[in-house]
Amino acid sequence: MTNFHDVAHDGLTPAQLEAVVRQVGAERYHNRHPFHHEMTAGRLSRLQMQAWALNRYCYQAIIPRKDATIIARSDDPAFRAEWRKRVEDHDGEDGWNGGIARWLKLATGLGLDAETVKSRRLALPATRFCVGAYLSFCADRTLLEAVASSLTELFSPVIIAERVPAMLAKYDYVTEDTLAYFRPRGEQATRDSDFALAYVLAHADTPEKQQAVIDALVFKCEILWTMLDALEHAYGPHGHVPPGAFASEAR
Repeated sequence: MTNFHDVAHDGLTPAQLEAVVRQVGAERYHNRHPFHHEMTAGRLSRLQMQAWALNRYCYQAIIPRKDATIIARSDDPAFRAEWRKRVEDHDGEDGWNGGIARWLKLATGLGLDAETVKSRRLALPATRFCVGAYLSFCADRTLLEAVASSLTELFSPVIIAERVPAMLAKYDYVTEDTLAYFRPRGEQATRDSDFALAYVLAHADTPEKQQAVIDALVFKCEILWTMLDALEHAYGPHGHVPPGAFASEAR
């Protein structure tokens, strides 16, 4: 596993920086996580699938707040106009006809109660910590770092292409309608990541900024990885579900 924490000390060309960014995804993105592999192999129970959907909702719900934070930090109207599309994608026109609503449809399609999912009260403590840390990162770090943290979307089409066909083929209670969230995501993620990558390559013009970009992407990959670690720990073979979390009373 590559140590990415000091790779830009001599400075990188834009092409070299892009290559490092893509290497981070190849090595650190959560499609490499064992929980994802169990899902695509068809080995998760319905309870495990529900736990995944419920906890992931916490992340989905934070995305437009994170993006609104990034918008508020930019002085560039053109940047704000482009980044605003992300909020619209997730909130929709009325707050409940975008990506968040489609994720809620996924959760209810797996048998969860919509209001329980929306409340996020049964999410794992680690999940809530991760999404809070991500929101704080985008508020507290530089705008460049906040933008760079979104570059995980470069790799989103890969995990969608692995996840969706496997879920449809190996879980008889999952339908294409259940997975409606994923239909537009490949195109949206490509549009968004193309813009974010171009922004990063144009603005990371010193070794220090380049390293900050790399570190931000590593951090975001660690957030996504840790969320799956928590799911595996809580709902895997040993069943260490924290008190008050989803299905804790059944363990």
